[in-house]
Amino acid sequence: MMEIKIFCPATIANLNCGFDIMGLCLENIGDEMIFRKSVTKGVQITKITGANLPYEVTKNVAGVAALALLNTVENNFGIEIEIHKKIRAGSGIGSSSASAAGAVFGVNELLGKPLSRNQLVDFAMKGEAIASGSEHADNVAPCLLGGFTLVRGYNPLDVIKIASPSELYAVVLHPHIEVKTADARAVLEPTVPFKNAITQTGNLGGLIAGLFTNDYELIGRSLNDVLVEPFRKQLIPYFDDVKIAAIQSGALGAGISGAGPSIFALCKGENLAKEVAKAMQNSYSRTNIPFDFYISKVNEQGIKVI
Repeated sequence: MMEIKIFCPATIANLNCGFDIMGLCLENIGDEMIFRKSVTKGVQITKITGANLPYEVTKNVAGVAALALLNTVENNFGIEIEIHKKIRAGSGIGSSSASAAGAVFGVNELLGKPLSRNQLVDFAMKGEAIASGSEHADNVAPCLLGGFTLVRGYNPLDVIKIASPSELYAVVLHPHIEVKTADARAVLEPTVPFKNAITQTGNLGGLIAGLFTNDYELIGRSLNDVLVEPFRKQLIPYFDDVKIAAIQSGALGAGISGAGPSIFALCKGENLAKEVAKAMQNSYSRTNIPFDFYISKVNEQGIKVI
């Protein structure tokens, strides 16, 4: 195999009660990347479309992730990478994570798949740190593994994939505003009330139990964030209006995707997801802010060769 083309899906992280540890993979939103073997050792980024990103390998999330893996596994060739961005940077649906996860997946394929997808998560985190300032896996894990993922811990890295109920759909509304990750972190309190920590833990346990038992009502009751959303929603104009519209139209729950500004809702069934999407669009259409929206089944496969 000398060349491959892959699809790198978008993701939703946090899922309200799973701040920094939960994520899910989307199906029809994502980037494309092309990888070629080269006689020149190391990694070269030869083409970028859809975004103004650095070609310098050590300043590009895909380049850093790819190098981290290539320098670890014995090889006698280099890698050329094309990056075709379809996920807007700063959208809150894992743009940088798609690049980082895609990089390690593509390199691993050309190396003959010496590492499992779970093992690749650690290398993808190296690239993600370039964009966010810290190594975290709540987006790169679902991108690589598909479905829902839980990051139980980092020392050592322990990621668990959780299958999703077959009728679960996600709706994402992406306002065309920028919410910087640094700003989204800055609004958070360094400590939380003990009572709120207990509530959040219960909701996280409920969400995971609901996913394992296909209990949609339990999933809905658990999609509640008492630690982060109360502070971050102030960065997203009309957030409450959209969330209320989603829930009143039948969504199981709704919240902030990643650091924002995207707003997501989970729904049972495609028909209901379309109704929820319509309600969310109608709500945001009253503003002067342009937006995109997506409807997606949960993607159980994750990154794939196309």
